Amino acid sequence: MKEYKYKINGNVYNVSVGDIEDNIAQVEVNGTPYKVELEKKAAPVKVVSTPRPAAAPRTASGDKVIAKAAPAATGGYAVKAPLPGVVMSINVKVGDTVKAADTVLVLEAMKMENAIHAGRDGKVAAINAVAGNSVLEGDVLLTIE
Repeated sequence: MKEYKYKINGNVYNVSVGDIEDNIAQVEVNGTPYKVELEKKAAPVKVVSTPRPAAAPRTASGDKVIAKAAPAATGGYAVKAPLPGVVMSINVKVGDTVKAADTVLVLEAMKMENAIHAGRDGKVAAINAVAGNSVLEGDVLLTIE
């Protein structure tokens, strides 16, 4: 039993709370036993709403927003997208000389920015990506001669 002392309007009450079965509690106030009925609280109803998948975004003409990049120019080394994402920035322009470890483009995928490196020394021959556009895995981003 748990025992409590309460002072109400200057009067001291010794309250002992005994067993509680269902919603009936055995309570003793200053030596007098009482059966106290506890208020039943309705269990809160959990409303689970599963989000509905939205339709894939499309342009005004009805084309898909993710479009294939233009094919790579013949000859040269194609720098391809390693995973689908959005082109954040292009750090080179046609005619620039690059080293293999140079970051030529930044691609955002899965809420992370990924630096895309040239992969080989050479000169930028063509840029097929546009900042802000979505690309798919394997799309040619730029070509190096």
